[in-house]
Amino acid sequence: MMRSMYSAVSGLRTHQTKMDVIGNNIANVNTVGYKKGQMTFQEVFSQTVRGAGAAQGGKGGTNPQQIGLGVDAGSINTIHTEGASQRTDNPTDVMIDGEGFFVVTDDTNFENRYYTRAGNFTVDGAGNLVTADGYKVLGYRANDNGEITETYGPIVINRSETIAATPTKTIELRGNLNPASDKHTADTIIKDSLGNSWVVEFEFEKGAKENTWTMSLKSIQSQDGKLEIKVGENGAKLEGEGTTIKFSEDGKIEINEEDLKGVNLIIDNQNGATFGQEGKITIFDPNNSDSYNKMTQYANDTDLKPHAIDGNSSGKLTGFAIDPSGTVNGIFSNGENKALGQLMLAKFDNPMGLEKMGSNFFINTRNSGEPQYGTAGTSGFGAAKSGNLEMSNVDLSMEFTEMITTQRGFQANSRIITTSDEMLQELVNLKR
Repeated sequence: MMRSMYSAVSGLRTHQTKMDVIGNNIANVNTVGYKKGQMTFQEVFSQTVRGAGAAQGGKGGTNPQQIGLGVDAGSINTIHTEGASQRTDNPTDVMIDGEGFFVVTDDTNFENRYYTRAGNFTVDGAGNLVTADGYKVLGYRANDNGEITETYGPIVINRSETIAATPTKTIELRGNLNPASDKHTADTIIKDSLGNSWVVEFEFEKGAKENTWTMSLKSIQSQDGKLEIKVGENGAKLEGEGTTIKFSEDGKIEINEEDLKGVNLIIDNQNGATFGQEGKITIFDPNNSDSYNKMTQYANDTDLKPHAIDGNSSGKLTGFAIDPSGTVNGIFSNGENKALGQLMLAKFDNPMGLEKMGSNFFINTRNSGEPQYGTAGTSGFGAAKSGNLEMSNVDLSMEFTEMITTQRGFQANSRIITTSDEMLQELVNLKR
């Protein structure tokens, strides 16, 4: 039989395979995180009719004479270019803007690991961050203080999680004292170790020496007014040599080695609660001139006020957000934030070597290389974009163009079979 017929059959089969690849690409044009396939052709072996000959005598050399025997699939590659970003404003939707894959698992020991670019995650009833099929998203865990550790496991967002109360450790004085004034009182709210609020009132009285003021503790009481802490040696007091504040002639606080004398607010334990750090709240730090230089003495309104710059009540988890580093930050009712975990990413030396497993998942193979783990925005990994999803990287215009050339190629090969059949028919007719 004619070789052209078998060559055309191989062409039909190969073009059909390419059409299958194109069809799958178009079917997944709206699949989140889908990576398109690309097929290339290669010729099959050729039959050598006559080999090449070297030059002899007065004759030149001759080229080989070969007849090709058809076509076959050269490669079907997965193209890992980044797809377009689709904004969803859903905090559990995450896109990797750059290199990397999310790591998910269906195994309690985290040994079965799958890799995906599809970040359309949800939170299950147990607080686990999961894929649409329930695979748990792996990440680095955070300790009780919100510090990311090297221990990894499923990302868990526990809705019943709380953040502990923190006592006020530093009070800062900010504002102006009018030199024409004689006295000024101002207060601030501090927190104890249980998160209770206390109103601390200070008094500033003009000193006997020019441009000097004396600071004293006037009262401390609970914010609801039901409890009061005695001011004195056995309750609360100011401790330190810097209670006399001195200003220079230009209205700024005068700071030199002698003036940098610390002042601390000392409060004894109350109802099982402690204050500050070991009972001490710093007002003036002799090792930090910034704790002094926010005060002035100008001929303006007196508005000097103490500010508690830390300390807070306990809080319950009210929401969360994922930042560009992939850190899941819990948002608590007291206004504090704490890390709950950090997404783990993986990258490969040869992403084309990954094997598709369905459900937008890949697994590593011997040709992809071992996974290299890390976090978003570091070591070549892309940044995490919360509230966005990576769309399919299928280009419809390219796919339709490929579809046209594939259809014409299939059609041309079918004509080869028809023409070969007609030639064979003519050969059969010679016998008549």
